Amino acid sequence: MNDFQRDILIGLMFVMGILGFLSGEFIVSTLMFAIAAIFSNIILNRKLHTYSK
Repeated sequence: MNDFQRDILIGLMFVMGILGFLSGEFIVSTLMFAIAAIFSNIILNRKLHTYSK
C-alpha cells in the first residue's frame, strides 16, 4: 500500500466518523476516529524509525 492509498483510507475513516457522529451513532464515530488516529500514528512511527536508521 503506497502513501496515497493510506491517506485515502485514513481520510475515509475520518469522514465516516464525522457522518456517524452527525447521524447520532456515537459508538461508530468514536471507533472510526480511534482507528484513524491509531493507524495514522502507526504509519508515522514506522516512517520515522525507517528514516532514522
